Amino acid sequence: MPRPSLRFSANLGFLWTDRSLPDAIRAAKSAGFAAVECHWPYNVASADVAAALSETGLSMLSLNTRRGDEAAGDNGLAAVPGREVEARAAIDEAIAYARTIGAEAVHVMAGRAGDQPAHDTFVANLTYATGQAAVHGTTILIESLNQHDAPGYFLRTTEQARDLIAEVGAPNLKLMFDCYHVGRTEGDVVTRLHEVAPDIGHIQFASVPDRGTPDHGDVDYRVVFAEIQRIGWDRPLGAEYRPVGPSEESLSWMQEHQ
Repeated sequence: MPRPSLRFSANLGFLWTDRSLPDAIRAAKSAGFAAVECHWPYNVASADVAAALSETGLSMLSLNTRRGDEAAGDNGLAAVPGREVEARAAIDEAIAYARTIGAEAVHVMAGRAGDQPAHDTFVANLTYATGQAAVHGTTILIESLNQHDAPGYFLRTTEQARDLIAEVGAPNLKLMFDCYHVGRTEGDVVTRLHEVAPDIGHIQFASVPDRGTPDHGDVDYRVVFAEIQRIGWDRPLGAEYRPVGPSEESLSWMQEHQ
């Protein structure tokens, strides 16, 4: 059986950040991306985003729940005890925005927290999120973040994420498998990919350790992409890297892998 061809999604949280979100969507289309994804689109009218997606024919794969009070150090709310009202308001907002623009998934950000109360809070909020999202056919994603970039973040490993997915038990709760974070925290990206493959809802990538283009660094993406194809993954892979200079000048890696 032939392997599925590779397709890529432009993460507009890092790419074309010098443009409005609708114009960044148009730039991604011009650059040859098959889809887009974003972080926090809430300061842009959803109608404008939906119009750009319709114009280009691209789909929005995912968006994040709000971080909370960034000035106070919040990096998500869903695992923070005592912040349940805010966390669920952020979940409701994200699901509503996703529904308006046709986004497939919402990444529910856990936040900085630890220990059993945080675990219990996260399970309760994920149960709420998956229930609300299921009405609209939306997937809820959770993502483990490395402690170099996100110190104190509750969700730290793919194993922890997999256990949470099993505990919540909702079919629309999936893992955002970010090769960059896995590479920084767990090392062997390919092994972890195969171990958690049934729970993956989206895959992202960037070089390790500098989070740049995937044509250098400690992770050989020729190997990783081949393994992604081997497991039968046929959805766009999220290019969530930080370009050096203009985004359109950072895309030579795409020619090798398409």
